[in-house]
Amino acid sequence: METFSKITSMLLHALETREPTVDLLNSFVDHWKSITNYYIETTDDSRPVKQTEIPWRLKQMLDILVYEEKQQGVEETGSCLEYLLQHKLLETLCTLGKAQYPPGMCQQVLLFFSKFLSQMQKSLLQLINVYRPLQKLIRLCALPGSKSEKEEAQFLLVVCSRVKQDPYVLRYVLELLDQPAVRTPTSDQSQASNHGAESPLPSSQSDSCASSPVQSEDSTCSPVQSEASNCSPVQSESGLLSCLLQLTKSQRGSVCLKAYQSLLLLAGLQSGSSGEILAHQTQLGELLAGRLVELYSLLPLESLDPTELQSWPHTAWSSQFSRCSSESPAADHMTNFFCWLDFLDHLMREAPQVLAVQVARSIHQCWLVDVVQPQLQNTCEQVVLLSSSVLCASVRLVQSVNLLDQLISFLLRTNTLTHLLLQRCDHISDQISMVSLSLVEELLQKPHRDILDTLVLRNLQSRSYLSPPATGQDDRHTESNEDSDDLEEDLFFFSDGQPPPLCSSSPPPPPPPPFSAHGSAADVVNR
Repeated sequence: METFSKITSMLLHALETREPTVDLLNSFVDHWKSITNYYIETTDDSRPVKQTEIPWRLKQMLDILVYEEKQQGVEETGSCLEYLLQHKLLETLCTLGKAQYPPGMCQQVLLFFSKFLSQMQKSLLQLINVYRPLQKLIRLCALPGSKSEKEEAQFLLVVCSRVKQDPYVLRYVLELLDQPAVRTPTSDQSQASNHGAESPLPSSQSDSCASSPVQSEDSTCSPVQSEASNCSPVQSESGLLSCLLQLTKSQRGSVCLKAYQSLLLLAGLQSGSSGEILAHQTQLGELLAGRLVELYSLLPLESLDPTELQSWPHTAWSSQFSRCSSESPAADHMTNFFCWLDFLDHLMREAPQVLAVQVARSIHQCWLVDVVQPQLQNTCEQVVLLSSSVLCASVRLVQSVNLLDQLISFLLRTNTLTHLLLQRCDHISDQISMVSLSLVEELLQKPHRDILDTLVLRNLQSRSYLSPPATGQDDRHTESNEDSDDLEEDLFFFSDGQPPPLCSSSPPPPPPPPFSAHGSAADVVNR
Protein backbone atom coordinates (compact mmCIF):
# COMPACT_ATOMS: atom_id res chain seq x y z
CA MET A 1 0.00 0.00 0.00
CA GLU A 2 2.86 2.32 0.80
CA THR A 3 4.48 1.49 -2.51
CA PHE A 4 1.25 2.29 -4.35
CA SER A 5 1.06 5.64 -2.59
CA LYS A 6 4.62 6.48 -3.63
CA ILE A 7 3.85 5.58 -7.27
CA THR A 8 0.72 7.73 -7.18
CA SER A 9 2.64 10.62 -5.71
CA MET A 10 5.30 10.32 -8.40
CA LEU A 11 2.70 10.29 -11.16
CA LEU A 12 0.99 13.36 -9.76
CA HIS A 13 4.30 15.14 -9.47
CA ALA A 14 5.11 14.27 -13.05
CA LEU A 15 1.79 15.65 -14.22
CA GLU A 16 2.31 18.87 -12.32
CA THR A 17 5.77 19.33 -13.76
CA ARG A 18 5.78 21.97 -16.50
CA GLU A 19 8.33 23.03 -19.01
CA PRO A 20 10.20 26.04 -17.63
CA THR A 21 9.02 29.28 -19.23
CA VAL A 22 11.45 31.25 -21.38
CA ASP A 23 12.65 34.44 -19.72
CA LEU A 24 11.66 37.06 -22.30
CA LEU A 25 13.65 39.87 -20.74
CA ASN A 26 16.89 37.87 -20.65
CA SER A 27 16.38 36.81 -24.24
CA PHE A 28 15.64 40.40 -25.27
CA VAL A 29 18.75 41.71 -23.51
CA ASP A 30 20.91 38.96 -25.02
CA HIS A 31 19.86 39.92 -28.54
CA TRP A 32 20.62 43.58 -27.86
CA LYS A 33 24.01 42.80 -26.36
CA SER A 34 24.85 40.69 -29.40
CA ILE A 35 24.24 43.77 -31.57
CA THR A 36 26.39 46.04 -29.40
CA ASN A 37 29.15 43.41 -29.19
CA TYR A 38 29.36 43.39 -32.97
CA TYR A 39 30.55 47.00 -32.91
CA ILE A 40 33.10 46.18 -30.22
CA GLU A 41 34.58 43.10 -31.82
CA THR A 42 34.31 43.75 -35.58
CA THR A 43 36.90 45.78 -37.44
CA ASP A 44 35.64 45.22 -41.01
CA ASP A 45 33.92 48.49 -41.97
CA SER A 46 32.99 47.38 -45.48
CA ARG A 47 30.95 44.31 -44.60
CA PRO A 48 27.25 44.94 -45.45
CA VAL A 49 24.78 44.71 -42.63
CA LYS A 50 22.84 41.96 -44.41
CA GLN A 51 25.86 39.69 -44.01
CA THR A 52 25.75 40.09 -40.25
CA GLU A 53 23.39 38.88 -37.52
CA ILE A 54 22.05 42.37 -36.88
CA PRO A 55 18.87 42.06 -39.04
CA TRP A 56 17.99 38.73 -37.42
CA ARG A 57 18.65 40.06 -33.91
CA LEU A 58 16.44 43.09 -34.53
CA LYS A 59 13.66 40.84 -35.79
CA GLN A 60 13.88 38.67 -32.68
CA MET A 61 13.71 41.74 -30.45
CA LEU A 62 10.64 42.97 -32.27
CA ASP A 63 8.94 39.57 -32.04
CA ILE A 64 9.57 39.50 -28.29
CA LEU A 65 8.07 42.96 -27.84
CA VAL A 66 4.95 42.06 -29.82
CA TYR A 67 4.51 38.72 -28.03
CA GLU A 68 5.00 40.31 -24.63
CA GLU A 69 2.40 42.98 -25.36
CA LYS A 70 -0.17 40.34 -26.29
CA GLN A 71 0.40 38.58 -22.96
CA GLN A 72 -0.01 41.78 -20.95
CA GLY A 73 -3.12 43.74 -20.06
CA VAL A 74 -4.18 46.87 -21.83
CA GLU A 75 -2.73 49.22 -19.21
CA GLU A 76 0.36 47.14 -18.42
CA THR A 77 3.84 47.65 -19.82
CA GLY A 78 6.05 44.64 -20.27
CA SER A 79 9.55 44.38 -18.88
CA CYS A 80 11.10 44.26 -22.36
CA LEU A 81 9.37 47.45 -23.44
CA GLU A 82 10.44 49.11 -20.20
CA TYR A 83 14.02 48.05 -20.85
CA LEU A 84 13.86 49.47 -24.39
CA LEU A 85 12.56 52.81 -23.10
CA GLN A 86 14.75 53.14 -20.02
CA HIS A 87 17.99 52.28 -21.84
CA LYS A 88 17.11 54.43 -24.86
CA LEU A 89 17.56 51.65 -27.37
CA LEU A 90 15.69 53.57 -30.08
CA GLU A 91 18.05 56.51 -29.61
CA THR A 92 21.06 54.25 -30.03
CA LEU A 93 19.58 52.66 -33.15
CA CYS A 94 19.09 56.13 -34.67
CA THR A 95 22.74 56.94 -34.05
CA LEU A 96 23.83 53.67 -35.67
CA GLY A 97 21.56 54.32 -38.66
CA LYS A 98 22.89 57.84 -39.11
CA ALA A 99 26.47 56.52 -39.09
CA GLN A 100 25.53 53.91 -41.75
CA TYR A 101 27.80 51.44 -40.02
CA PRO A 102 27.81 48.74 -41.12
CA PRO A 103 26.74 49.76 -44.64
CA GLY A 104 22.96 49.52 -45.00
CA MET A 105 22.27 50.00 -41.29
CA CYS A 106 19.96 52.95 -41.95
CA GLN A 107 17.59 50.74 -43.94
CA GLN A 108 17.51 48.20 -41.11
CA VAL A 109 16.74 50.89 -38.55
CA LEU A 110 13.93 52.29 -40.71
CA LEU A 111 12.43 48.82 -41.08
CA PHE A 112 12.63 48.21 -37.34
CA PHE A 113 10.90 51.52 -36.55
CA SER A 114 8.22 50.89 -39.18
CA LYS A 115 7.37 47.45 -37.82
CA PHE A 116 7.66 48.60 -34.21
CA LEU A 117 5.13 51.43 -34.73
CA SER A 118 2.74 49.37 -36.85
CA GLN A 119 2.73 46.16 -34.80
CA MET A 120 2.64 47.59 -31.29
CA GLN A 121 -0.93 48.26 -30.20
CA LYS A 122 -0.16 50.75 -27.45
CA SER A 123 0.16 54.42 -28.30
CA LEU A 124 3.83 55.22 -27.76
CA LEU A 125 4.51 58.37 -29.79
CA GLN A 126 3.78 60.63 -26.84
CA LEU A 127 6.70 59.14 -24.87
CA ILE A 128 9.87 61.22 -25.00
CA ASN A 129 12.11 58.18 -25.53
CA VAL A 130 10.04 57.34 -28.59
CA TYR A 131 9.26 60.64 -30.30
CA ARG A 132 12.76 62.11 -29.82
CA PRO A 133 14.52 59.33 -31.79
CA LEU A 134 11.59 59.35 -34.19
CA GLN A 135 12.20 63.03 -34.93
CA LYS A 136 15.91 62.36 -35.50
CA LEU A 137 15.12 59.52 -37.87
CA ILE A 138 12.69 61.71 -39.82
CA ARG A 139 15.50 64.22 -40.37
CA LEU A 140 17.53 61.46 -42.02
CA CYS A 141 14.84 60.92 -44.67
CA ALA A 142 14.68 62.42 -48.18
CA LEU A 143 18.30 63.53 -48.15
CA PRO A 144 20.02 64.12 -51.53
CA GLY A 145 21.46 60.91 -52.96
CA SER A 146 19.60 58.71 -50.49
CA LYS A 147 19.63 54.98 -51.26
CA SER A 148 16.84 54.10 -48.86
CA GLU A 149 13.86 55.92 -50.40
CA LYS A 150 11.73 52.78 -50.28
CA GLU A 151 12.26 52.29 -46.55
CA GLU A 152 11.91 56.02 -45.87
CA ALA A 153 8.55 56.24 -47.66
CA GLN A 154 7.24 53.20 -45.79
CA PHE A 155 8.46 54.58 -42.45
CA LEU A 156 6.82 57.98 -42.99
CA LEU A 157 3.58 56.35 -44.12
CA VAL A 158 3.50 54.30 -40.91
CA VAL A 159 4.14 57.45 -38.86
CA CYS A 160 1.28 59.28 -40.57
CA SER A 161 -0.99 56.26 -40.08
CA ARG A 162 -0.26 56.29 -36.34
CA VAL A 163 -1.00 60.02 -36.25
CA LYS A 164 -4.28 59.33 -38.05
CA GLN A 165 -5.08 56.76 -35.37
CA ASP A 166 -4.00 59.03 -32.49
CA PRO A 167 -4.32 62.65 -33.69
CA TYR A 168 -3.16 64.10 -30.37
CA VAL A 169 0.43 62.99 -31.14
CA LEU A 170 0.63 65.30 -34.16
CA ARG A 171 2.51 67.96 -32.21
CA TYR A 172 5.14 65.43 -31.14
CA VAL A 173 5.74 64.27 -34.71
CA LEU A 174 5.94 67.82 -36.12
CA GLU A 175 8.39 68.96 -33.41
CA LEU A 176 6.13 71.79 -32.26
CA LEU A 177 6.64 71.28 -28.54
CA ASP A 178 9.79 73.37 -28.30
CA GLN A 179 8.51 76.19 -30.53
CA PRO A 180 7.24 79.27 -28.66
CA ALA A 181 3.57 80.06 -29.14
CA VAL A 182 4.23 83.81 -29.11
CA ARG A 183 6.96 85.45 -31.11
CA THR A 184 9.53 87.57 -29.32
CA PRO A 185 9.91 91.29 -30.02
CA THR A 186 13.42 90.63 -31.31
CA SER A 187 12.15 88.37 -34.06
CA ASP A 188 9.47 90.91 -34.97
CA GLN A 189 12.04 93.70 -35.21
CA SER A 190 14.39 91.63 -37.31
CA GLN A 191 11.63 90.71 -39.73
CA ALA A 192 10.47 94.31 -39.93
CA SER A 193 13.97 95.45 -40.78
CA ASN A 194 14.23 92.78 -43.47
CA HIS A 195 10.98 93.87 -45.11
CA GLY A 196 11.74 97.57 -45.08
CA ALA A 197 8.52 99.55 -45.28
CA GLU A 198 6.38 96.56 -44.41
CA SER A 199 4.45 96.99 -41.18
CA PRO A 200 5.38 94.84 -38.17
CA LEU A 201 3.60 91.55 -37.74
CA PRO A 202 1.29 90.86 -34.81
CA SER A 203 2.92 89.04 -31.92
CA SER A 204 0.66 86.02 -32.33
CA GLN A 205 1.41 85.51 -35.99
CA SER A 206 3.53 82.61 -37.10
CA ASP A 207 6.64 82.85 -39.22
CA SER A 208 4.87 81.87 -42.40
CA CYS A 209 2.89 85.15 -42.28
CA ALA A 210 -0.13 83.24 -43.50
CA SER A 211 -2.03 82.71 -40.29
CA SER A 212 -3.38 86.24 -39.95
CA PRO A 213 -3.47 89.44 -41.98
CA VAL A 214 -0.69 91.99 -41.94
CA GLN A 215 -2.06 95.11 -40.28
CA SER A 216 -0.92 98.57 -41.27
CA GLU A 217 -1.51 101.85 -39.53
CA ASP A 218 -4.34 103.02 -41.77
CA SER A 219 -6.15 99.89 -42.80
CA THR A 220 -6.23 96.15 -42.48
CA CYS A 221 -5.27 94.19 -45.58
CA SER A 222 -7.27 91.21 -46.65
CA PRO A 223 -5.94 87.74 -45.79
CA VAL A 224 -5.07 87.20 -49.43
CA GLN A 225 -2.99 90.35 -49.58
CA SER A 226 -1.18 89.43 -46.39
CA GLU A 227 0.43 86.31 -47.81
CA ALA A 228 4.18 86.27 -48.10
CA SER A 229 5.37 87.70 -51.37
CA ASN A 230 8.21 85.21 -51.69
CA CYS A 231 6.47 81.86 -52.11
CA SER A 232 9.17 79.83 -53.76
CA PRO A 233 9.38 76.18 -52.68
CA VAL A 234 10.30 76.07 -49.00
CA GLN A 235 13.40 73.96 -48.31
CA SER A 236 14.56 75.47 -45.04
CA GLU A 237 13.14 72.73 -42.77
CA SER A 238 13.89 69.03 -42.70
CA GLY A 239 10.77 68.00 -40.83
CA LEU A 240 8.07 65.53 -41.75
CA LEU A 241 6.23 67.76 -44.22
CA SER A 242 9.38 68.78 -46.11
CA CYS A 243 10.50 65.15 -46.32
CA LEU A 244 7.15 64.10 -47.75
CA LEU A 245 7.20 66.89 -50.33
CA GLN A 246 10.69 65.85 -51.34
CA LEU A 247 9.65 62.22 -51.75
CA THR A 248 6.79 63.24 -54.06
CA LYS A 249 9.51 64.11 -56.58
CA SER A 250 10.97 60.60 -56.54
CA GLN A 251 11.36 58.75 -59.83
CA ARG A 252 10.08 55.57 -58.17
CA GLY A 253 6.33 55.34 -58.44
CA SER A 254 5.83 53.35 -55.23
CA VAL A 255 7.81 55.88 -53.21
CA CYS A 256 5.94 58.82 -54.73
CA LEU A 257 2.55 57.17 -54.11
CA LYS A 258 3.28 56.58 -50.42
CA ALA A 259 4.35 60.21 -50.02
CA TYR A 260 1.04 61.35 -51.56
CA GLN A 261 -0.89 59.01 -49.28
CA SER A 262 0.98 60.27 -46.23
CA LEU A 263 0.12 63.88 -47.05
CA LEU A 264 -3.54 62.98 -47.45
CA LEU A 265 -3.53 61.20 -44.09
CA LEU A 266 -2.14 64.27 -42.34
CA ALA A 267 -4.34 66.78 -44.15
CA GLY A 268 -7.45 64.70 -43.53
CA LEU A 269 -7.18 64.84 -39.72
CA GLN A 270 -10.57 66.06 -38.55
CA SER A 271 -10.36 65.66 -34.80
CA GLY A 272 -9.22 68.21 -32.27
CA SER A 273 -7.07 71.12 -33.35
CA SER A 274 -5.16 69.23 -36.05
CA GLY A 275 -6.39 71.51 -38.82
CA GLU A 276 -5.43 74.62 -36.84
CA ILE A 277 -1.96 73.20 -36.16
CA LEU A 278 -1.29 72.33 -39.80
CA ALA A 279 -2.72 75.62 -41.05
CA HIS A 280 -1.10 78.08 -38.66
CA GLN A 281 1.93 76.36 -37.15
CA THR A 282 3.43 74.67 -40.19
CA GLN A 283 4.37 75.63 -43.73
CA LEU A 284 2.16 73.01 -45.37
CA GLY A 285 0.27 75.54 -47.48
CA GLU A 286 3.45 77.19 -48.76
CA LEU A 287 5.07 73.81 -49.47
CA LEU A 288 2.11 72.55 -51.49
CA ALA A 289 1.76 75.82 -53.41
CA GLY A 290 5.51 75.95 -53.98
CA ARG A 291 5.42 72.54 -55.62
CA LEU A 292 2.62 73.75 -57.91
CA VAL A 293 4.74 76.76 -58.90
CA GLU A 294 7.70 74.48 -59.54
CA LEU A 295 5.71 72.20 -61.85
CA TYR A 296 4.14 75.20 -63.62
CA SER A 297 7.58 76.68 -64.28
CA LEU A 298 8.57 73.45 -66.04
CA LEU A 299 5.87 73.90 -68.69
CA PRO A 300 7.60 74.76 -71.99
CA LEU A 301 5.41 77.73 -72.94
CA GLU A 302 7.09 78.15 -76.31
CA SER A 303 6.18 74.65 -77.52
CA LEU A 304 2.75 74.04 -75.96
CA ASP A 305 -0.49 73.94 -77.92
CA PRO A 306 -2.98 76.41 -76.39
CA THR A 307 -5.93 74.40 -77.65
CA GLU A 308 -4.63 71.23 -76.03
CA LEU A 309 -4.02 73.08 -72.78
CA GLN A 310 -7.45 74.68 -72.78
CA SER A 311 -9.27 71.37 -73.29
CA TRP A 312 -7.03 69.26 -71.05
CA PRO A 313 -9.10 66.34 -69.67
CA HIS A 314 -9.47 65.55 -65.99
CA THR A 315 -6.34 63.73 -64.84
CA ALA A 316 -6.67 61.98 -61.49
CA TRP A 317 -3.59 62.40 -59.31
CA SER A 318 -3.30 58.63 -58.81
CA SER A 319 -3.25 57.94 -62.55
CA GLN A 320 0.35 59.13 -62.88
CA PHE A 321 1.61 56.02 -61.08
CA SER A 322 0.11 53.63 -63.61
CA ARG A 323 0.81 55.46 -66.85
CA CYS A 324 3.83 55.15 -69.10
CA SER A 325 5.95 58.13 -70.02
CA SER A 326 4.98 59.67 -73.32
CA GLU A 327 7.36 60.48 -76.11
CA SER A 328 6.73 64.19 -75.68
CA PRO A 329 8.41 65.82 -72.66
CA ALA A 330 5.91 68.67 -72.91
CA ALA A 331 3.00 66.25 -72.43
CA ASP A 332 4.71 64.75 -69.38
CA HIS A 333 5.15 68.20 -67.85
CA MET A 334 1.50 69.06 -68.46
CA THR A 335 0.40 65.74 -66.95
CA ASN A 336 2.53 66.29 -63.85
CA PHE A 337 1.17 69.81 -63.38
CA PHE A 338 -2.50 68.86 -63.72
CA CYS A 339 -2.02 65.74 -61.57
CA TRP A 340 -0.62 67.88 -58.78
CA LEU A 341 -3.46 70.39 -59.23
CA ASP A 342 -5.95 67.53 -58.93
CA PHE A 343 -4.14 66.28 -55.83
CA LEU A 344 -4.40 69.70 -54.20
CA ASP A 345 -8.05 69.90 -55.19
CA HIS A 346 -8.67 66.47 -53.63
CA LEU A 347 -6.69 67.37 -50.50
CA MET A 348 -8.71 70.55 -49.93
CA ARG A 349 -11.98 68.64 -50.26
CA GLU A 350 -10.84 66.18 -47.59
CA ALA A 351 -9.13 68.65 -45.24
CA PRO A 352 -10.75 70.65 -42.43
CA GLN A 353 -12.11 74.02 -43.48
CA VAL A 354 -9.37 76.04 -41.77
CA LEU A 355 -6.62 74.08 -43.52
CA ALA A 356 -8.38 74.08 -46.90
CA VAL A 357 -8.74 77.87 -46.76
CA GLN A 358 -5.08 78.30 -45.85
CA VAL A 359 -3.86 76.06 -48.69
CA ALA A 360 -6.14 77.85 -51.19
CA ARG A 361 -4.83 81.25 -50.07
CA SER A 362 -1.25 80.07 -50.45
CA ILE A 363 -2.01 78.93 -54.00
CA HIS A 364 -3.63 82.30 -54.69
CA GLN A 365 -0.57 84.22 -53.55
CA CYS A 366 2.26 81.93 -54.65
CA TRP A 367 0.94 80.85 -58.02
CA LEU A 368 -1.81 83.19 -59.21
CA VAL A 369 -0.56 86.55 -57.96
CA ASP A 370 3.20 86.04 -58.07
CA VAL A 371 3.43 84.00 -61.29
CA VAL A 372 0.28 84.02 -63.41
CA GLN A 373 -0.70 87.68 -63.02
CA PRO A 374 2.56 89.04 -64.52
CA GLN A 375 2.08 86.63 -67.42
CA LEU A 376 -1.47 87.82 -68.05
CA GLN A 377 -0.22 91.41 -68.09
CA ASN A 378 2.68 90.52 -70.37
CA THR A 379 2.97 92.15 -73.78
CA CYS A 380 3.91 88.86 -75.47
CA GLU A 381 0.77 87.35 -77.00
CA GLN A 382 2.10 83.77 -76.71
CA VAL A 383 2.62 84.12 -72.96
CA VAL A 384 -0.85 85.64 -72.52
CA LEU A 385 -2.42 82.93 -74.65
CA LEU A 386 -0.86 80.02 -72.77
CA SER A 387 -1.40 81.39 -69.28
CA SER A 388 -5.04 82.10 -70.12
CA SER A 389 -5.38 78.55 -71.46
CA VAL A 390 -4.04 77.09 -68.22
CA LEU A 391 -6.48 79.19 -66.23
CA CYS A 392 -9.34 78.10 -68.46
CA ALA A 393 -8.54 74.43 -67.85
CA SER A 394 -8.00 75.02 -64.13
CA VAL A 395 -11.37 76.71 -63.66
CA ARG A 396 -13.08 73.86 -65.48
CA LEU A 397 -11.30 71.07 -63.54
CA VAL A 398 -11.36 72.47 -60.01
CA GLN A 399 -14.06 71.10 -57.70
CA SER A 400 -12.89 72.35 -54.31
CA VAL A 401 -15.04 75.23 -53.09
CA ASN A 402 -12.10 77.01 -51.48
CA LEU A 403 -9.80 76.75 -54.49
CA LEU A 404 -12.59 77.84 -56.84
CA ASP A 405 -13.23 80.84 -54.60
CA GLN A 406 -9.58 81.88 -54.86
CA LEU A 407 -9.60 81.50 -58.64
CA ILE A 408 -12.71 83.67 -58.86
CA SER A 409 -11.22 86.18 -56.44
CA PHE A 410 -8.15 86.39 -58.64
CA LEU A 411 -10.04 86.82 -61.90
CA LEU A 412 -13.12 88.81 -60.90
CA ARG A 413 -12.24 90.66 -57.71
CA THR A 414 -9.04 92.14 -59.12
CA ASN A 415 -10.29 95.17 -61.05
CA THR A 416 -7.37 95.33 -63.46
CA LEU A 417 -7.60 91.66 -64.37
CA THR A 418 -11.38 91.70 -64.70
CA HIS A 419 -11.24 94.67 -67.06
CA LEU A 420 -8.38 93.04 -68.97
CA LEU A 421 -10.24 89.75 -69.31
CA LEU A 422 -13.40 91.38 -70.65
CA GLN A 423 -11.42 93.67 -72.93
CA ARG A 424 -9.59 90.72 -74.48
CA CYS A 425 -12.85 89.08 -75.46
CA ASP A 426 -12.68 91.49 -78.42
CA HIS A 427 -8.92 91.35 -78.96
CA ILE A 428 -7.15 91.96 -82.24
CA SER A 429 -5.82 88.39 -81.98
CA ASP A 430 -8.52 85.83 -82.70
CA GLN A 431 -6.80 83.22 -80.52
CA ILE A 432 -6.69 85.49 -77.48
CA SER A 433 -10.32 86.48 -78.04
CA MET A 434 -11.37 82.84 -78.23
CA VAL A 435 -9.50 81.75 -75.10
CA SER A 436 -10.82 84.78 -73.20
CA LEU A 437 -14.38 83.99 -74.23
CA SER A 438 -13.83 80.35 -73.27
CA LEU A 439 -12.57 81.43 -69.85
CA VAL A 440 -15.66 83.58 -69.33
CA GLU A 441 -17.84 80.68 -70.46
CA GLU A 442 -16.15 78.31 -68.00
CA LEU A 443 -16.67 80.83 -65.22
CA LEU A 444 -20.38 81.20 -66.03
CA GLN A 445 -20.83 77.45 -65.68
CA LYS A 446 -19.56 77.44 -62.09
CA PRO A 447 -22.14 77.70 -59.29
CA HIS A 448 -20.77 80.82 -57.64
CA ARG A 449 -22.72 83.98 -56.80
CA ASP A 450 -19.79 86.34 -57.45
CA ILE A 451 -19.57 85.15 -61.06
CA LEU A 452 -23.21 86.00 -61.71
CA ASP A 453 -22.92 89.34 -59.93
CA THR A 454 -19.73 90.44 -61.68
CA LEU A 455 -20.33 89.21 -65.20
CA VAL A 456 -24.11 89.58 -65.49
CA LEU A 457 -26.13 91.35 -62.82
CA ARG A 458 -23.78 94.28 -62.26
CA ASN A 459 -23.95 95.20 -65.94
CA LEU A 460 -27.75 95.00 -65.99
CA GLN A 461 -28.12 97.13 -62.88
CA SER A 462 -25.73 99.79 -64.12
CA ARG A 463 -27.75 100.21 -67.35
CA SER A 464 -31.07 100.80 -65.53
CA TYR A 465 -33.04 98.16 -67.37
CA LEU A 466 -35.27 98.09 -64.30
CA SER A 467 -36.45 101.45 -62.98
CA PRO A 468 -37.08 101.79 -59.26
CA PRO A 469 -40.72 102.18 -58.14
CA ALA A 470 -41.83 105.82 -57.96
CA THR A 471 -44.98 107.87 -57.36
CA GLY A 472 -45.79 108.02 -61.05
CA GLN A 473 -45.90 104.24 -61.39
CA ASP A 474 -49.73 104.16 -61.39
CA ASP A 475 -49.82 106.86 -64.04
CA ARG A 476 -47.50 104.87 -66.26
CA HIS A 477 -49.64 101.80 -65.73
CA THR A 478 -52.75 103.80 -66.74
CA GLU A 479 -50.95 105.13 -69.75
CA SER A 480 -49.93 101.65 -70.83
CA ASN A 481 -53.56 100.55 -70.53
CA GLU A 482 -54.63 103.47 -72.67
CA ASP A 483 -52.04 102.49 -75.25
CA SER A 484 -53.64 99.10 -75.42
CA ASP A 485 -57.02 100.77 -75.81
CA ASP A 486 -55.60 102.75 -78.69
CA LEU A 487 -54.54 99.49 -80.30
CA GLU A 488 -58.00 98.13 -79.87
CA GLU A 489 -59.39 101.23 -81.58
CA ASP A 490 -56.99 100.82 -84.47
CA LEU A 491 -58.55 99.98 -87.85
CA PHE A 492 -56.50 96.83 -88.29
CA PHE A 493 -57.25 95.49 -84.83
CA PHE A 494 -60.75 94.31 -85.84
CA SER A 495 -61.45 91.26 -87.89
CA ASP A 496 -64.06 92.95 -90.06
CA GLY A 497 -61.74 95.81 -90.92
CA GLN A 498 -64.38 98.41 -90.01
CA PRO A 499 -63.56 101.28 -87.67
CA PRO A 500 -65.46 101.58 -84.40
CA PRO A 501 -68.57 103.74 -84.32
CA LEU A 502 -68.11 107.44 -83.76
CA CYS A 503 -70.41 107.43 -80.79
CA SER A 504 -67.89 105.57 -78.67
CA SER A 505 -68.45 106.32 -75.02
CA SER A 506 -64.74 106.02 -74.11
CA PRO A 507 -63.62 109.06 -72.18
CA PRO A 508 -60.84 111.13 -73.61
CA PRO A 509 -57.34 110.29 -72.34
CA PRO A 510 -56.18 112.41 -69.42
CA PRO A 511 -53.41 114.87 -70.00
CA PRO A 512 -49.86 113.63 -69.36
CA PRO A 513 -48.60 114.16 -65.83
CA PRO A 514 -46.50 117.25 -65.34
CA PHE A 515 -42.74 116.91 -65.31
CA SER A 516 -41.26 116.70 -61.85
CA ALA A 517 -37.72 117.74 -61.20
CA HIS A 518 -37.48 115.06 -58.52
CA GLY A 519 -38.19 112.15 -60.87
CA SER A 520 -35.43 109.85 -62.07
CA ALA A 521 -34.04 109.89 -65.59
CA ALA A 522 -35.42 106.44 -66.20
CA ASP A 523 -38.90 107.65 -65.25
CA VAL A 524 -38.70 110.52 -67.73
CA VAL A 525 -37.51 108.21 -70.51
CA ASN A 526 -40.26 105.71 -69.82
CA ARG A 527 -42.85 108.49 -70.01
